[in-house]
Amino acid sequence: MAKTILIIEDDQFLRELIVRKITGEGFSALEAESGEQGIEKTKQEKPDLILLDLMLPGIGGFEVLKKIKEDKNSNSIPIIILSNLAEPEEMEKGLKMGAVDFLIKAHLTPREIIDKVKSILK
Repeated sequence: MAKTILIIEDDQFLRELIVRKITGEGFSALEAESGEQGIEKTKQEKPDLILLDLMLPGIGGFEVLKKIKEDKNSNSIPIIILSNLAEPEEMEKGLKMGAVDFLIKAHLTPREIIDKVKSILK
């Protein structure tokens, strides 16, 4: 069965691009445009991995990360932060809060995102 990846990203163009790449690699993709939607979909769908943007409408990415990691039903789901906030302290904070990786959008191609997802889901 295909692994499911939840993309929590408010930028529609980027979200759709990642969804296309992920589904093209044989994964199943779920989308959320806001932090609230992301938390809801995590509860309902139990994805195998989450790609999480930090700058989201409503609840921000760090709050989403905190809520998912506090919930015993979802705290084992690996979360990769995907952000343009490239400050070392932001990265450190995300990793300390339980993210498995922190990818800087501006430095990545969709291919590199897929490779990272594959390496974590192996």
